[in-house]
Amino acid sequence: MSKKQKTIQKEVSLSGVGLHTGKKVTMTLKPAPVNHGFAFSRVDLEGAPTIQARAEYVTNTQRGTNLEKNGVQIQTSEHVLAAAVGLDIDNLLIEIDASEPPIMDGSSKFFIAALEKAGIKEQDADIEEYIVKEIISFKDEESGSEIILMPSDEYQVTTMVDFGTKILGTQNATLNKISDFKAEIADARTFSFLHEIEMLLENDLIKGGDLNNAIVYVDKELSESTMQKLKKAFNKDNITVKSNGILDNLTLHWANEAARHKLLDVIGDLALVGTRIKGKIIANKPGHGVNTNFAKKLAKIIKAEKRNNVPSYDLNLPPLLDIHQIMDILPHRPPFLLIDRIIELSETHVVGMKNVTMNENFFVGHFPGAPVMPGVLQVEAMAQCGGVLVLNTVPDPENYLTYFMKMDKVKFKQKVLPGDTLIFKCELIAPIRRGICHMQAYAYANGKLVAEAELMAQIARKK
Repeated sequence: MSKKQKTIQKEVSLSGVGLHTGKKVTMTLKPAPVNHGFAFSRVDLEGAPTIQARAEYVTNTQRGTNLEKNGVQIQTSEHVLAAAVGLDIDNLLIEIDASEPPIMDGSSKFFIAALEKAGIKEQDADIEEYIVKEIISFKDEESGSEIILMPSDEYQVTTMVDFGTKILGTQNATLNKISDFKAEIADARTFSFLHEIEMLLENDLIKGGDLNNAIVYVDKELSESTMQKLKKAFNKDNITVKSNGILDNLTLHWANEAARHKLLDVIGDLALVGTRIKGKIIANKPGHGVNTNFAKKLAKIIKAEKRNNVPSYDLNLPPLLDIHQIMDILPHRPPFLLIDRIIELSETHVVGMKNVTMNENFFVGHFPGAPVMPGVLQVEAMAQCGGVLVLNTVPDPENYLTYFMKMDKVKFKQKVLPGDTLIFKCELIAPIRRGICHMQAYAYANGKLVAEAELMAQIARKK
């Protein structure tokens, strides 16, 4: 049984400060329509520009996962995205009046609470899920960080962290099913080492940090000058180091809270793939850089697989439209009728077929010794398929002609040779209006994409 997409029932807001900017920020989580995915909207800027939460917009991962599109920035996107994924939400608009969501306590806990308060509802569309069939990996040679994705019955994540310090040795954390996220991972807070805090303080980069939203591991001697800086930055009279090597600002929720927070980050960063994942992630020494590079790689693989999604059909079944029925609809005739069958036809898509034989007229001159089907005729054949789609919207197709208006983003990927069976698939980009059909068209042969194009055609009544 297919699972349905989800969003929230009503909008909900929370306020706090941005960790790195120190600015007060209000964030409003809003319901979003099906197939919207996650997106951020900067309501403090003119026109409230929106950035989709996609790996392609990642610009910087130094202190969190930062997105940028057309000069508009979103900083530290991962904790709120992790909460949305952790609650099985697919569509969400995140409005913020600054560049960075509120850090809250450095975990996803408050975002989970807000989303649950808003209520989660099913939507009238099936979820899109990428089913992992083979191992996909990405390794950062410099840091030794690696992410491996392998087949599994559900989305699972294991993180293994090793910071090479005595105070925080090797830690592991595992999430076996996403429904455990709230109880097992959401409360894990961000952490840093004393040497990082010193650097951030010196560069004036931790304005919103107080010691309630970060676990600080003391990995070096705490000097008097650092102690004074910390007191001032965190507005405390006294700061000490606990026996477990962390500053005395807070108590660990779990001994492996650092590994759990890294797992939280992995889930938030991989939300940028834009598709649910059915597979197991093993992340060795994860960080925002390796996470988002892996997300970019996976998003490209998913896009390519979608594009190469060859329509499968049973040749033994009678076609939806045979050559005679096609000629009742289309004005084209041999040798310029370039489709033999229509296999599928709906209001928004059409799938057609052509058997390419050695007897085609064009092979006489293209090229006698090495016959190849001309690319322009592949595009024409795709357009004829689209013609069936658009002429199917009028009651008397025999009284209409179809004319090309535009072709764009035309690419030829493979040669088409005698003996090939071509499959054409055309899908509407926008609804047909005034007889104008704007569609994305693909041609496949031998289980591969051979050509693709964005086409626009118009039907006109015969004079």
